Amino acid sequence: MAAAVLLGCAAIALGPAAALVLLTVAAEPLLLIVLVAGAFFWLLSLLAASLLWSVWVQLSGREDAALPLGAAAAVLLQELCRFACFKMLKKADAGLATLSKDGRSPLSLRRVAYVSGLSFGIISGLFSITNILADSAGPGTVGIHGDSPYFFITSAFLTMALVLLHTFWGIIFFDACERRRAGGLGLVVGSHLLTSGLTFLNPWYEASLGPILILTLCTGLWAFSTAGGSFHNVLKCLSCKQEPEGQAMLYSALQVPPEG
Repeated sequence: MAAAVLLGCAAIALGPAAALVLLTVAAEPLLLIVLVAGAFFWLLSLLAASLLWSVWVQLSGREDAALPLGAAAAVLLQELCRFACFKMLKKADAGLATLSKDGRSPLSLRRVAYVSGLSFGIISGLFSITNILADSAGPGTVGIHGDSPYFFITSAFLTMALVLLHTFWGIIFFDACERRRAGGLGLVVGSHLLTSGLTFLNPWYEASLGPILILTLCTGLWAFSTAGGSFHNVLKCLSCKQEPEGQAMLYSALQVPPEG
């Protein structure tokens, strides 16, 4: 039973991210470099947040009172490191453009934003779910002392939502930075703070998981629109119809000319 819980929760939490990496990133070396770079910047934010937390606890001597403040500081540091990642990747993109024969970069900004956000989500999800998965392997029974028996499954869905949210935030954040839209940056930071704040409602999972999943859906639609997607493109993709070419060959031109 413990093994089934472990594998099931791991598949829920990290399965979508693993599928995205295998289908959209793994085949291209440059995108893999972007994936590693994004994870590195997220780890920098974790290091900075850990140092701030240690200093605050040492000075105040209270951990419970500093928890909401520490979570807010961690969110702001993550977004600051996301901006630093954007600046670094922009310079790298310019360098790749100068090295190419046609003067164009082999990577588009939207693909870089997507992979960078995905890397933030993957490394964040790994740090969020690793200890929980280790506990799910047993021994023990969840809820035996009156706690919620849905702790593991809820944590898995929360991690999945967090991974997807980081991916969507990356797309929106990079687009807002490129177009210098402060409103988009503010909404990304605000929704990140809201998501972090909703987790403090646990173990009242109905009040935390539901709104976070709704926020994930809304943010995904926003990111889809930001990346240039539309409902018409979705229908065209599902119908598997090819666009007609600009020129058409007449059937008469394919006929064999009569022998003279």
